[in-house]
Amino acid sequence: MISALALISLWVGVVFVLLGALGLVRFPDVYNRMQAATKCVTLGVLGIMLGVFLRSGFNPLGIKAIIGAVFILLTVPVSSHALARGSLIAGVKLWKGTVKDQFTEDRGGKSIIEEGK
Repeated sequence: MISALALISLWVGVVFVLLGALGLVRFPDVYNRMQAATKCVTLGVLGIMLGVFLRSGFNPLGIKAIIGAVFILLTVPVSSHALARGSLIAGVKLWKGTVKDQFTEDRGGKSIIEEGK
C-alpha cells in the first residue's frame, strides 16, 4: 500500500513539475512565469520528495527528503516574492493584458519609479 502511495505521489510531483516548465515557456511576462514556477514546481518537488520518503522510509535518504521538502516549501515562495517585487521596482513592465495591478493601486496609483524621482 505504501509503495502505491509513493508511486502516485512521485507521478503527481512529476506532472506538476512538467506543468510548471510548460508555464515557464508559455506565459507572457516575468510575473506570470514566476507564478507558474513557484506554485507548480513547489508542489511538484514536494510530491517527489514525499514519494521518496514513502518509498525509502525512516532512513537517512527519507529524512533528507523531508528536510529538503521543508526547505523548498519555506524558501521558494519567499524568494519568488522577492524577485517579483524587485522586478516591479526595477521597472519590468506587466503584460499588456494584465487586468489589475494591485501593487500600484495600494501605493495610491503611483509606481515606485515615479515616487523615487
